Amino acid sequence: MTATRPEVQRPVVVVPTYDEIENLPVLLERLHAAAPQAHVLIVDDGSPDGTGVLAQERADELPWVHVLHRTSKDGLAAAYLAGFAWALARDYDAVMEMDADLSHHPEDVPRLLAALTSADVVLGSRWVPGGGVENWPLHRRVLSRGGSFVARIALEMSLRDATGGFRAYRRDAMTRLDLASVASRGYVFQIELAHRALDAGLVVTEVPIVFTERVHGVSKMSGGIVRESLTRLTWWGAERRLSRLAVAARRRGDRGPSRAAQAS
Repeated sequence: MTATRPEVQRPVVVVPTYDEIENLPVLLERLHAAAPQAHVLIVDDGSPDGTGVLAQERADELPWVHVLHRTSKDGLAAAYLAGFAWALARDYDAVMEMDADLSHHPEDVPRLLAALTSADVVLGSRWVPGGGVENWPLHRRVLSRGGSFVARIALEMSLRDATGGFRAYRRDAMTRLDLASVASRGYVFQIELAHRALDAGLVVTEVPIVFTERVHGVSKMSGGIVRESLTRLTWWGAERRLSRLAVAARRRGDRGPSRAAQAS
């Protein structure tokens, strides 16, 4: 039986942004209405459309909005890691992550936070019963489902949606993920953190969400991101199996020569 954990009292939602000036005001309004106890950290990678300026204006007006300005766009993982470090340096008891483009519904935030009373990490999942996607083209469905399938095979994970970026972590769980050694740059970062959580013995659960394709702005998905994902998953899977073979070989060596060898 999973132990009950304290209810989350002071969460922060980390939201990376790059050219999201049309979506950000709507996101903040809906998020505060759905989860008024949550703070929001906007991590802006020097958006040329003025998203960072707008975020700073909101932060100057609203005590629950914060901004971390970065000068270059060097990958989703770098933005999230900077945001996580900022959050862990403060007294938040849970850290969430979500997209700025309204593909993740702010109204689902309370459900993810509530699920942290029985889990260390909660994944918003499109591919469990009750979850789904809206207005997604076929190739995006194939990429998402295929990425999670490859992750399950390569890393021997039971998670149905390991690639999603709508998540909640208890503070003490996040501190066990060794974030300083994360090497991923793009969306495979999500798979890496899920894998690390499971390997650390944390309780990871999935709750259904509906993912809606963005209306404003342009998707950040690219061929390079897909290639990085496939390359890293292949490497991690091979490394995992080689490590297991090495452990088995050491155990055989520890048991000494076989009876047949001794008899000879």
